[in-house]
Amino acid sequence: MVVLNRIYTRTGDDGTTALGNGERRAKYDLRIGAYGTVDETNAAIGIVRLHLSQMRDLDVMLGLIQNDLFDLGADLAVPEREGKAERLRMLSSQVERLERDIDALNEPLSPLTSFVLPGGTPAAAYLHLARTICRRAERMMVELAAQPDERVSDAAIQYMNRLSDFLFVASRAVNNNGAGDVLWVPGQNR
Repeated sequence: MVVLNRIYTRTGDDGTTALGNGERRAKYDLRIGAYGTVDETNAAIGIVRLHLSQMRDLDVMLGLIQNDLFDLGADLAVPEREGKAERLRMLSSQVERLERDIDALNEPLSPLTSFVLPGGTPAAAYLHLARTICRRAERMMVELAAQPDERVSDAAIQYMNRLSDFLFVASRAVNNNGAGDVLWVPGQNR
């Protein structure tokens, strides 16, 4: 359980922040950037949810995802170390749930004949924004995992990879199952 009695601590005034294991890192550290970008993804999804009054099933899916993203942030905030007790980690079952949800949302969609431009309904536009932030978080996590002495769980990276797919499919779902998609027309403005 998390207890936050005091919001400011002044411990970050020197440009560092604490990981979940107490280790202090610079606020520009790649690990801090990765879980901060996961948090940005979560905030963008919160905006999407403001526009889903008619799509209760998708809102429920996004609520589960928001909770998963806090799990993912907790996973990233405590680096894996050999021989140390495990903390909260992402699970393959969370990735599998996303895959089932993608399949359910994708099934009624019309086939794509072009790339989709971000737009259509407000919810779709915000889903595209969340998708691009999610992709940035994924790139940062992959870069972090490639660093010596840094680990990122496979399930965490897989989750973010699937999440960007989910957000894309969800954007089409809220655009009248693809009928309201704004399609790219190559060379249209030449």
